[in-house]
Amino acid sequence: MTGTTFAGNVRPADVPRQHNRPANRWTVLVVLCLSLLLVALDATVLHVAVPAVTKDLHPGAIELLWIVDVYPLVAASLLILFGTLGDRVGRRRVLLLGYGLFAVASAIAACAPNAHVLIGARALLGVGGAMIMPATLSILRQVFPDRRERAVAIGVWSAVAAVGAAVGPVLGGFLVEHFWWGSVFLINIPLLAVIVPIGRWLLPESRGSRNGPWDVLGALMAAFGVLGTVLGVKRIGGHEGLLDVGTFVPLLVGVALLVLFVRRQRRREFPLIDMSMFSRPAFSISVGCIVLAMLALVGLELIAVQYLQLVLGLSPLETGLRLLPLTFAAMGAGLFGSRLLHRFGPRLMVSLGFVLTAVAVFGLTFMGQHDRPWLLTTGFVLLGFGLETTLFGAYESMLSEAPAAQAGGAAAIGETSYQLGAGIGIALLGSVMNAAYGPGVSRVPGVPSAASANAGKSLGEAYEVSDRLGGSAGAALRHAARHSFVHGLHITLLVSAGLLLLGALAALRLPRVMECGVDASAAATTVDIPAQVPVGLYAEKART
Repeated sequence: MTGTTFAGNVRPADVPRQHNRPANRWTVLVVLCLSLLLVALDATVLHVAVPAVTKDLHPGAIELLWIVDVYPLVAASLLILFGTLGDRVGRRRVLLLGYGLFAVASAIAACAPNAHVLIGARALLGVGGAMIMPATLSILRQVFPDRRERAVAIGVWSAVAAVGAAVGPVLGGFLVEHFWWGSVFLINIPLLAVIVPIGRWLLPESRGSRNGPWDVLGALMAAFGVLGTVLGVKRIGGHEGLLDVGTFVPLLVGVALLVLFVRRQRRREFPLIDMSMFSRPAFSISVGCIVLAMLALVGLELIAVQYLQLVLGLSPLETGLRLLPLTFAAMGAGLFGSRLLHRFGPRLMVSLGFVLTAVAVFGLTFMGQHDRPWLLTTGFVLLGFGLETTLFGAYESMLSEAPAAQAGGAAAIGETSYQLGAGIGIALLGSVMNAAYGPGVSRVPGVPSAASANAGKSLGEAYEVSDRLGGSAGAALRHAARHSFVHGLHITLLVSAGLLLLGALAALRLPRVMECGVDASAAATTVDIPAQVPVGLYAEKART
């Protein structure tokens, strides 16, 4: 690659003094946001296409589960590997390789002749996503050394993530309705056709220290450790018991590998991830806040969708529209997050975000078996704004606390925490929901014990059993199941509110004020400037 290399010991005289062009780094942000949009869309766009995939490929129940889950599972397990690899070999290089792999995997998935090929293609998409996600955040960290500008950039970045998650099902539904299910993967191709040449021309190359060999064994330990942990947590959320062999073994192996990974990194002279970052309260508390925020969001979204469709009887489209206020509020919080952070500081911003979310969650306990649209809308708006405020402040604090040379590793830790929080949320809140729901349908008069056992699995199962029973027994089971589900929802919401308040207390250890200015640690990394891009964009960073 043609370009000029600036090392950490560069002197101001070595840098061409050209006029700084701020617009260029915002153009870089656009490319990074498009990259994130690509990954966020693929996380949700397939959900509405599952019936069409089932009709065409005839996958078994386990195969269908893997078609949906293998993408986030593989992506989560490889984030640390590719995040730290980008610090070593170049973040731009890893990002471009991720683009290429994403394009190939998308084409294979769109033309998959059977379920096994589709599962393999989705796994490759997960690999590509793991290469793209931490690279976008670490390059953003490098291009915006000024913390105030970086806060604005992270706000835009997080708003795009919210847009991608919300647009995915809508776009997928449109494509499946007018084309075929493979089109939900082919939409990646034209987007990549635009991103790849622009990324090669515009994005800067940056990397951290190259001292010592890259710890291949440590990277594999982290990958399989996260894989086993996330897989075990997902199986708990899928109603398999903790003592089930398929749950207990991967969870135990995963946790053990992560513990060994941490011990290995502490002993190595040149670790993949500098564990001393966790000795900084702002960094470790920010990671914990990300886990707690995602725990609440994903678990509540899952239960809210069931409530809207099965209790209130809304269609999938109506359900999606009811959830849009949450997304729009999250977008607004992301776009205005930098102003809030500068005015209130990380401590107050993250704490208030948790408190606002807890208030919203507690307010939703007033939902019953009848529709209250204004209560739901208000609750979802407060929920979206509060959670995104928390996530924004936590991500910004975590990234600013990490040394620039460890930007890829720090971004990978943040994204892994995001995925772990989502998995734990589904498992924990789902278990609370099941424990509160099951007893209410176990002793319904006139309902056989076998039918009650099936009805206790979920509200959807209860409806199917009640339809088969018919008569007064079926009607009684349906009524009891609805009542038990709403009761379980209230208990789950109260537990979630309590966890959110714990997050608010933990956030009180974050810094009180946002220390603005250019990050001097950015000069410790190596930056390769593409020859086509005006060097003035990076001159200020090199002079620091």
